[in-house]
Amino acid sequence: MEISASLAQQIIIYMIITSTPTVEGRQITEYKGIVSGEVILGANLFKDFFAGIRDIIGGRANGYERVLREAKEKAFEELEIEARLRGADAIVGVDLDYETLGQRGSMLMVSVSGTAVKLSF
Repeated sequence: MEISASLAQQIIIYMIITSTPTVEGRQITEYKGIVSGEVILGANLFKDFFAGIRDIIGGRANGYERVLREAKEKAFEELEIEARLRGADAIVGVDLDYETLGQRGSMLMVSVSGTAVKLSF
């Protein structure tokens, strides 16, 4: 689902997002369904080259770390927007996956999914 940044900021207020099946101290009153967020980013050839050199001489691959963090944030944003649009106020049972795709792993996919729920107050 493609959504503008300004709409995303209006939709996202505060939502509990957890990998556990419940939220301590709160009761799930309604299940809104499975929600997901997926992001696929192409890895830059120069980042690949410099990351390879860094792997040889040691150190962290900051370019990859930045891309990975960005992809994860965007996937979680999509997850939260989809849950909010369904009327949920929490997402439980969240699972986060990372995969490489394409020729020689040239693309990075981050997917996150969980169950959107309404909680008692």
